[in-house]
Amino acid sequence: MTRAEFCRRTFEFGIRCIRLAESLPRTTVAQIIAKQLVRAATSVGANYRAAIRSRSRADFVAKMGIVEEECDETGYWIEVLLQEEANEILAVTVSSIKTARKRQQI
Repeated sequence: MTRAEFCRRTFEFGIRCIRLAESLPRTTVAQIIAKQLVRAATSVGANYRAAIRSRSRADFVAKMGIVEEECDETGYWIEVLLQEEANEILAVTVSSIKTARKRQQI
């Protein structure tokens, strides 16, 4: 993969994460996680751009280390969001079952 291709890929990754964040419910928790997700995901592309413009190999390695950290953090927030969504779906499902059982007894 060329530098330009990877630069584009990291940019598009940030955009996809922004779209994910915008699709989240407007709850306090979801919005806090969304902000963390967007900050980390967009940092991946921004720091990769900085890395390819670095002035030395040591500077490149340092900046790529930041890219690695931010990408890992982005993965963490995506996992948290999916777990949150799974918990909410489970809660709705359990509530529906309880409601159905109560109506069945009537």
